[in-house]
Amino acid sequence: MAFAGKTAIVTGAGKGIGRAITQMLAARGARVFALSRSQSDLDALAHPAIVPVLVDLADTEATRAASRAALPADYLVNCAGINILEPFLDTSPDSFDQVQAINVRAPLVVSQLYARSRIAAGLGGAIVNISSISAFNGFTDHASYCASKGALDALTRVMANELGPHGIRVNTVNPGVTLTALAAEAWSDPAKSGPMLSRTPLGRFATPDNVAEAVLFLLSDAAAMVNGVSLPVDGGFQAV
Repeated sequence: MAFAGKTAIVTGAGKGIGRAITQMLAARGARVFALSRSQSDLDALAHPAIVPVLVDLADTEATRAASRAALPADYLVNCAGINILEPFLDTSPDSFDQVQAINVRAPLVVSQLYARSRIAAGLGGAIVNISSISAFNGFTDHASYCASKGALDALTRVMANELGPHGIRVNTVNPGVTLTALAAEAWSDPAKSGPMLSRTPLGRFATPDNVAEAVLFLLSDAAAMVNGVSLPVDGGFQAV
């Protein structure tokens, strides 16, 4: 899948899956506007095809300004996400709101601006929202996160329905455990990783590049008839 001459916006581009998506798009010819709240992460992305954009996606007006500066773009990947681990009975409204602001509201805001730009230009497009298998599973201590990813999947279906007539496809990729630098350490304990791996038919966790490949497929013309889909990248975890 080549993206020469194309422009993409990727939120949460500084770390983990977002970083892998950004680097893969740039390696395959795209110009990428990389949105992150960490200047050091943006500095580490240094590449002629990557345009760093420092923004806190919890700030709606700053998010709108950063998104407008990155337009026009051919593709959008909403990857930024946070998690605050709390038992359900201890989940605070503030924690819940913080997670929804980044994981659901920011994709709404950025996608609205992207879609309006494409529609005004009479062009189709593709949006991929990075969700999680937490949209389907009620993991302990993940009340805010699971709720946000379920909401993101539902939002994606509405977007696919309403934007499809304009030629804009919208899908989610739903990774299982993905071995980013941070997660690799967190899941190195066999007592923690064992139960998850035992339910994963492929017997391993995903890498960020595994997820990025699925994202690029959904952005590409190879997925021209794929719209409104939630695609698990989980080694078969959902099948068991």
